[in-house]
Parts: sequence; structure tokens; C-alpha cells
Amino acid sequence: TIVVFSDFECPFCKSLGGTLRQLEQRYGPEQLRVVWKNFPLAFHRQARPTAEAAMAVFAHAGPSAFWSFHDAIFEADERLSPELEAVALRRAGVTPGQLKQLVQQSGAARKVDADMALAARLGVDGTPASFINGVLLVGAQPAERFAEIIDAQLASARALRAEGTPPEQVYAALAKKNFAPPAEEPEDDEEAEASKVVHLVPVGDSPVRGKDTALVTMVLFSDYQCPFCRRVTPTVDKLAAQYGDKLRVVWKDNPLPFHPRAEPAAELAREARAQKGEAAFWQANGRLLAGEAALDDAALDAVAADLQLSVAAAKRAIASRKHAAKIEADVELADDLGAVGTPHFFINGRQLVGAQPIEKFQAIIEEEIAKAEAMVVAGTPRAGVYEAIQKQAVPPAPPPRVSLPPPSKENPGKGAAAGKVVIQMFSDFQCPYCARGAATMDEVLKAFPGKVRVVFRHLPLPFHPDAQLAAEAAMEAMAQQGPAGFWKMHDRLFKDNRTSNLDRAALEQHAAGIGLNAARFARALDERTHRAAVEADMQIARSAGITGTPGFVINGYLISGAQPLAKFKKVVRRALDEAR
Repeated sequence: TIVVFSDFECPFCKSLGGTLRQLEQRYGPEQLRVVWKNFPLAFHRQARPTAEAAMAVFAHAGPSAFWSFHDAIFEADERLSPELEAVALRRAGVTPGQLKQLVQQSGAARKVDADMALAARLGVDGTPASFINGVLLVGAQPAERFAEIIDAQLASARALRAEGTPPEQVYAALAKKNFAPPAEEPEDDEEAEASKVVHLVPVGDSPVRGKDTALVTMVLFSDYQCPFCRRVTPTVDKLAAQYGDKLRVVWKDNPLPFHPRAEPAAELAREARAQKGEAAFWQANGRLLAGEAALDDAALDAVAADLQLSVAAAKRAIASRKHAAKIEADVELADDLGAVGTPHFFINGRQLVGAQPIEKFQAIIEEEIAKAEAMVVAGTPRAGVYEAIQKQAVPPAPPPRVSLPPPSKENPGKGAAAGKVVIQMFSDFQCPYCARGAATMDEVLKAFPGKVRVVFRHLPLPFHPDAQLAAEAAMEAMAQQGPAGFWKMHDRLFKDNRTSNLDRAALEQHAAGIGLNAARFARALDERTHRAAVEADMQIARSAGITGTPGFVINGYLISGAQPLAKFKKVVRRALDEAR
């Protein structure tokens, strides 16, 4: 039995899919079975919803429909998208219109959470990860590497059968024998020192559980849809009971972008606080983290009703994102602190990452209680302990800075012509993350009307063979129609950046679609008219140390990658403050 932890958006998982089909054909169903487990990676935004769709298909129509869905995605030439998911659903006999109801009815989200929790217990931290009768094989390995292990396991299985082990018990016996639990890595000196650093983590007006006179303040960044946050909740409850008035817990929201129901749940909990105070917040918090609620609209309404809130007001708060500013402030603080995942703890400012065993929390808390008691003996009021500790804390580091020449009118731009903030975006038309980053730039322009200008810089990467010519095509669109022509071509190229949409024939179709002069366009590509302009941008990127895409320089501040909108908004606000 091969149990494979996989991600529908992972190219290495797609590669492994072909290998597994070869193995199934080679060994047949009597000797080999493959079991799918979901492990959608955090930076693959489409992977989680597609995993839930797959589990809904499985629950609704069985394993054959699941594998039809799976094959439609992994056999497709294009990268995962909502459109490809819709094609896969139809192949599995499900219409996209049915999906939402099926996901809710089937408990698909809980199934994905359970798979991810199992992966964490097994030490899986990337995809694909395959357990062959319990033997771990990491990555998209060649078929022969799998075959070596499979052949050895078949021999072991035959030996067990000869000894009288019933066939239905063979897998369990071999998996128990073969599985090696993940070894705990000893904390090195550098990690030990890092755990003693005190970070600047303001409490602000966040929800608090415990007294202001507590000797230890534990700030928790969490996400209501995160299975690890749910897993650590009983640990937090035990700590609160164990330490009583010596410990206060501060809640900070950090809804992750691939958890679509985390923010609505956060809105509900904050609305409970707004309507009925701190106790109501923690009641809502406990219900939402209990793992019983699916976090869909009906579940949130039920929590509001059970807590005797105004359900109508709660629904309005969620729909209007009434508490979004406070939630975004927490997200920005998490980003400042490098708290990129959940759960994330700061115990009197000392960082502890993840759903750790209770002993790790206790060790830090005991140390901090001893320090705090010494401070009280020396004259610090109990209510002033955390503030005194924070005065010595390390503030968050500012974003890295790079130096770029200012853009000229030859560089395509959009937004406020005289904006105080200029975002220079280094991008590649064949890069899927650049397409995502381009969409985020549109959101930034909406969030700061009249204040921000976005300028496009070319950085076609060497392993994207069609990116260079696509960049030159976009510049010819600008030459013929100005910035408006560039952005029309830009949008067409990013709408579908498969190879078939970026080859020469496709570029000529795009040119015709936006009304360019076909002869001039063809001549520009043939003669490489805009090659120098594209390469000039590439040289600017190299000089600034920007080697990957997308890269964004906001008044000198560098953001690498297709980051969440909140991160861009934070840096833009910083740049606006400095520009005043």
C-alpha cells in the first residue's frame, strides 16, 4: 500500500501521478493499492479548495469519481485553476453548481484537516511524500526507486503469509514494522538563543483572557480554520487552568489566505465581543475552535444564536467586514514579527512556533514567572511587568531596501500619475505567481485611490522560454497604443500563461485582438525591436539583487513573491507616511 500525501497544485505531485500509474499497471490491483491523502501547501492558494472539492466528489460518488477528478487535473497541460477544477468536476459527474452544497454536506474541510494533522504527526513537511507499507520516500522519485521498495515489501508480505498472517493483517503488520517516527531534532545553540529574544508585541485592544496583573502574557496569533490551531486549544486551556492569575492569554487574528472561512469566523468572534463583551468573545472563540463547526454561514449563524447575539447584526458584521481593520492590523503585526504560520505564540515576548507539547510552553512560562517575580520584588508593580519587559524588546525589522533608478515614461505604468508611492513590479509573463501578483496590484490601487502608481519592469526568467518574446510583444503594444495598449496585452498574457498562450501564433492573435497593426507587430518581433528595453529592466533587477519573480519595490522597500494584500498595504502605508 502506497499512502501518498499530495497537493493538487504541486508540479512534483503531478509528475508523481504519472509514476504511480506506471506502477499500478506494472503490479496490478492484487499487489498494489494507492491511497491519497491531502496535504495542500500554504503557498498554493488553489490547492486547499481543490482538495475539499476532491473530498466532496469522493463522498458523493465514490473512489472512481475521485480518481477521475484527480486524473483530469494531473493529466492537464495547464496549471491548476478554478476553470480546470470545473472541467475535473464535470469529468467526475459533478456540476460546479453542486459543489458548495456537497462540500458542506460531506465534511470535506474536516477530512482535509484530518489528513493534514496526520501528516504533521508523521513528520511530513512537503509534497509529495509517499509511505510504502510505512517506508517513507520523499519527492517525485523515479519508478525504479519505488519498485525497489515495493519488491522488497512484496517479499516480506509473502513471508508473513507463509507464517500464517491473514491477508487483511499484512499491511498493518508491515507498516508497524517499517514506520520510523520522525526524530526530534535537538535544539542547537542558535535556536536556543533565538528562543530567548524578547520581541516587541503590543497587547493593544485585543481580546484578553486573564488579569492585567498576570506575571506572564502569552500573545497567540491564530486562525479559526487551521487544524493545528484547533489542536493546540486544549493545551492553552490547560495552561490557563494551571497558572491561574499568573498567566493571561491575548488573542490576535491571523487568518491565512488559503483558509477562506477563517476571516468570517474572526468577524463573528469580534462581533460577539462588540455586542456582549470579553466573555462572549471567548465563548465564541471556543465554539469556533472546537472542531465541530464547519464555519460556513449556517454554522456561524448557529453560534451567534446559541450565544444569544443579534443574529441579524452578526450577519451584517460578517458581510460588511465590520472588524476588518482590526483583523488586518493583527495580520500586519504578525508579518512584522515573522509569524508567518499559525499558531504562533509570544510568551512575554519570547517566540514559540506551532502546536508544541505542553512541556515546551511550561518551560518558558516557568522561566518568565521567576523573572517577573524578581521584578516585582525589585519594585515593579505586577500590572506593569509586561510593559517593563516590552521596553527592552527588539522592535520588528523594517522591510529590506534596494536602490533603483526612477522609472521613465518609457516604462508602462498605471494608477496615480503623481502618486507619492511608486511600486516597480518586476515580472515574467510565464510565471503563475506573477499573474497573482498583478491581480494584487489592482487591489492595491483600489485601496489607495490617487496615491499609488504601479510601473511594470520586465524580468523574464531563463527557464521560461516564452517569457522574453511575450515581454517584447507587450512593449510593441505600448509602442503602438501607449500604456493602455501595454496593459491590454498584459492582461491577455496573464489571463492564461500556458505555453500555448505565449507562443508566436498566440502573440499574433493577442495583437489582433487588441487592434494592433499586424505587420508592424510581426516586424517588431522578428527584428527584436524591444529586446534592449527588456534587457535594460533585467540589468536593473540584477543590480538590485532581484533574481526571482514577482519582485516589488515600493519607494525602495523590497517585497519578494506574490504576498498577501495585507503585506503590500502595510508597506504602502509606511511609504505614504514617510512621503508626507
